[in-house]
Amino acid sequence: MLARVLPYAKNLAQEIVRPGDTVVDATCGNGHDTKFLSELTGPDGHVLSFDIQSEAIENARELCSPAVNIEFILDSHANVDDYLSGRPVKAGMFNLGYLPKGDKTITTEYRSTIRAIEKLFRSMVPGGRIIIVVYHGHPEGKLEKEALTSALAEWPQKESQILEYRFINQKNDAPYILCIEKNSKK
Repeated sequence: MLARVLPYAKNLAQEIVRPGDTVVDATCGNGHDTKFLSELTGPDGHVLSFDIQSEAIENARELCSPAVNIEFILDSHANVDDYLSGRPVKAGMFNLGYLPKGDKTITTEYRSTIRAIEKLFRSMVPGGRIIIVVYHGHPEGKLEKEALTSALAEWPQKESQILEYRFINQKNDAPYILCIEKNSKK
């Protein structure tokens, strides 16, 4: 059976992340990806978990307790480079849209998302991946989807491979994955 979107997104990270790696959850939400990344990287790893809503950070802290390898950051993911301290990044995960069970008027926005992706990519090790689950069933999500597709289609093939994983026969603007893999230097 083909993997559903969220399990496949996690699989894309699991294939490359190892204990001790530095990874980023660019959209902390309720903390599920943060917890997953924390378990992958282990106590010697480092997870930077971003959100602009204190409610999300609080929910994630509770879910992830007692993990000691997570740095929760109440800031936009567009400022990721301010927090990396020169550490190379192995993977980044984004779940675009709004906080589940939260205020649906507070959403990710394409300008900050694209800035975050560009900054994260520059800090990424060869073979690293940025995994983006695109939720486009709301007005800002539709704008974000179009802007991301347009921007990423222009990225040089010599620098990255960009995968789109979606089911085309699902209704209601089903989410899909964009995965950017940084090419190895030759």
